[in-house]
Amino acid sequence: MKCKLLIFLLLSLNCLAQNTNFPSGTVDSIVKRIQLPQIPSFKIEVTRLGAKGDSISDAKPAFDKAMALCKKNNGGTIIVSKGVYTLNGPIHFVSNVKLLIEKGAKIRFSENPKHYLPMVLTSWEGTMIYNYSPLIYAYGCTNIAITGEGTIDGEGSKVWNSYKSKEGEDKKLSREMNHSNMPVKDRKFGPGHFLRPQLIQFFNCKNILVENVKIEDSPFWCLHLLKSESITVRGLKYKAFNANNDGIDPEYAKDVLIENIDFDNADDNIAIKAGRDDEGRANSATPSENIVIRNCNFKGLHGVVIGSEMSAGVKNVFIDNCKTSGFLKRGIYLKTNADRGGFIKNIYARNIQLDEVEDCIYITANYMGEGSGGFPSDVSDIFLSNISCTKARETAIIIQGYPQKKVRNVYLNTIEIKSAKNGLTILNSENVTMNDVIIGQKATVPTAASNLIKH
Repeated sequence: MKCKLLIFLLLSLNCLAQNTNFPSGTVDSIVKRIQLPQIPSFKIEVTRLGAKGDSISDAKPAFDKAMALCKKNNGGTIIVSKGVYTLNGPIHFVSNVKLLIEKGAKIRFSENPKHYLPMVLTSWEGTMIYNYSPLIYAYGCTNIAITGEGTIDGEGSKVWNSYKSKEGEDKKLSREMNHSNMPVKDRKFGPGHFLRPQLIQFFNCKNILVENVKIEDSPFWCLHLLKSESITVRGLKYKAFNANNDGIDPEYAKDVLIENIDFDNADDNIAIKAGRDDEGRANSATPSENIVIRNCNFKGLHGVVIGSEMSAGVKNVFIDNCKTSGFLKRGIYLKTNADRGGFIKNIYARNIQLDEVEDCIYITANYMGEGSGGFPSDVSDIFLSNISCTKARETAIIIQGYPQKKVRNVYLNTIEIKSAKNGLTILNSENVTMNDVIIGQKATVPTAASNLIKH
């Protein structure tokens, strides 16, 4: 009997070790099947079509002509050479097109909301609506790319930024439309409303590359990967400090590689989403999944976030070899509440170096204190290893589940937080396993008593 028990324990420990290891083979298979866009050989320079790059003249007609020529030739490359190109309106992609923004070139968008009409089908914080067009927009395209060492400037700091203080009623309205299952065709915002557009949105697209460009001054989220798959984002540099300037938002996205990014933005660096509330739960067949994040430099509000709009579910996220270059509010942040439903599972992070944060690791089922909907999320199978942090101004590690649906199967291995105001808060959780977790000064051997205690 003892022999059988010993064998069982050894097998159990072996399974645990295998399950908690970073699944490099899975990561390799995801990256291998992501396809880069195939772009035909046709090329056109926007300056040949009348774009002046003088920062004053409206270059949109030339960009529209270039896109039309690419469509006529079944695709091609639109070349933007050195200069500042003002566009009084959006760029709408067609399939098989690469927008090449050369070094020294800047695309600067108008801040006049009227230039982003007619409205297009889009999404705003997890709810499908019709709204102002994103400044760069692709719907239903295959093989599209934005490359080069130039800059995309959303000019979002004035008119668009003023919408932030006015958006409350429209946010509430969009959620009511979501909860009442109003037909999407009737969810119209745009003029008279105050929901800001994204800088770049790829919607229902496949085989996407965004590489090396600089992103500045977005009206809202910077790069929104919506219902799209087979995506490579690498080498980007951010200077985006307006309200809600998330860096990269994969939503209902599949097979995504994000690598070698220098973030410096005013909100989440990466926020993985999957729809909101009723609408998100109705799309549970298309969760966000198979997302690889590696070799990134974090700077901004939060490093990697999952949620809070994640009602269709998020699974298979792999974060590796990332570090901060300044203060973050939170490093790894999983957030949901009982209005969401859905799930977060199979989340792996390793080799993460954080400097100063408010909270280092934060997993919460109580985001914004919302939860009247009665839809608790299932949060499980979180594997965090080899994470270091210089200082947590508040709490080192927080795990907050639901009383009726606890956070399950969290493995913390080799975590060192050198200084923290508070150590651990773990509530409504089960099977939280910690190994080599150090908060504050590492304890060594106990000291010996120097004197006998006298009574």
